[in-house]
Amino acid sequence: MRSALRTVPPLLLSCLLLAGCSSVSLGTSAPSETQSPPTGAPAGSGRAIAVGAGPQKHYTVQKQPAARSCHYRYLKGEPLEDPTCTPGAISPAVTQTNLASTICRKGGYTSGIRPSTYVTGKEKKLNAASYGFTGRMADAEYDHLISLQLGGDPNDYRNLWVEPADPGHRKGSGVNNAKDPVETKLHTAVCKGTVTLAAAQQAIATDWTTALNTLHLS
Repeated sequence: MRSALRTVPPLLLSCLLLAGCSSVSLGTSAPSETQSPPTGAPAGSGRAIAVGAGPQKHYTVQKQPAARSCHYRYLKGEPLEDPTCTPGAISPAVTQTNLASTICRKGGYTSGIRPSTYVTGKEKKLNAASYGFTGRMADAEYDHLISLQLGGDPNDYRNLWVEPADPGHRKGSGVNNAKDPVETKLHTAVCKGTVTLAAAQQAIATDWTTALNTLHLS
């Protein structure tokens, strides 16, 4: 007993010996707090897509990721975005309930919300540096990962990336990417009610090359 008491600090020992002292726990620590899931995280395996600022009257040049901090992925030679730099972002102005007055309305929707080339031209150069892109800028598209016709945010840096030309693309022939018809098919399906807006957005943000198969639209 004496040897055990010797290991107790004098101040604590005197406290223990006093009749009026409250109980003291030796060698224990406070329980750690339970971590809550991040706000907005969806149920299941899907990830929450960020919500951008939406359409603006006046767009400004957005800051881009640091130079060479983003890295292309390739699937059968097809370039894919870096999901860390370009995870996608949606516009709060487009919802499942207002499709008829936004992306599905007759006369078009995207032309009225698209940033000017003055803004996107500067952003494209900055984003090319982010991805370390050294190809012909005229053959690369400054692409909305979640397209405007699917309710993607018009100018959120998380939704824009310099998309290189497809495999076999003839140098100097301009922009022509296989992702574009995928976007159109998804838009048609959403407006017909075949798939929900959220499902289409999630599929193309996850992997545009498999989006149609994922939604059984191919």
